Amino acid sequence: MAWGRKKQWQHAVRADERMTWLAFVPVCLTGCFYLLPASTQQNPLLQFLPQLVAYGALVIWWKVNADALPALGLSRGFLKQGVGWGIGTGCLLGAVNSTVILWMLPVLGGDVLFLADTPHAKVPPFVMIPWFTVLIAVGVELNFRGFLLGRLECFCCRWMSTARANGLRLGSLVAMLMSALVFAFDPFMVMTFRHLHWIAIWDGLIWAALFLRWRNLVTVIAAHAVEVMILYLSVKAALT
Repeated sequence: MAWGRKKQWQHAVRADERMTWLAFVPVCLTGCFYLLPASTQQNPLLQFLPQLVAYGALVIWWKVNADALPALGLSRGFLKQGVGWGIGTGCLLGAVNSTVILWMLPVLGGDVLFLADTPHAKVPPFVMIPWFTVLIAVGVELNFRGFLLGRLECFCCRWMSTARANGLRLGSLVAMLMSALVFAFDPFMVMTFRHLHWIAIWDGLIWAALFLRWRNLVTVIAAHAVEVMILYLSVKAALT
């Protein structure tokens, strides 16, 4: 059984996938954002530009690759498969991150009061939960895990064939780290959540591991949505 899972993981990277290099376009734009003057970084359009370009790159990649849905982690039957892992992971991350943000950071002198003024906090609860939360999770995970992580993994695995004992190729590990850093340093993430954007690194790594384990984007969407709901309610209760 373990051998079968290992082979399934390794063969999830398609040798015939085309234009995987498109994933590096939003990666480069994210890095270039931090070369801009501080005043220019306040421009909302520039903050969203890497994500907007990523969706455009996704469309181009989609058009040149057959059977794109499975490569994104979306196939028939995926709605139920692995969702339990997603909900469980989301509950765990929501509890841990709520504790870190609302208890540990204030004890250490960190500022968290600004969270009450973020765009997410200003959305009414009946809109945020569950509708807007799920919409955010779908869009973000389609971009950062389905497209970005998947294409980075495919690209890196072609250049790094070294295998690990647990079945993960070195390319998969590199792709996990790259996608987590790009997610955590997304301009909108940094401008909105300030120093708390560092928390998104371990979120990104865990969500990436979930995606690579199950090859099911629904699992990661569920984890993301549940965590955001818990964080939203916790912040609302603590700061308002």
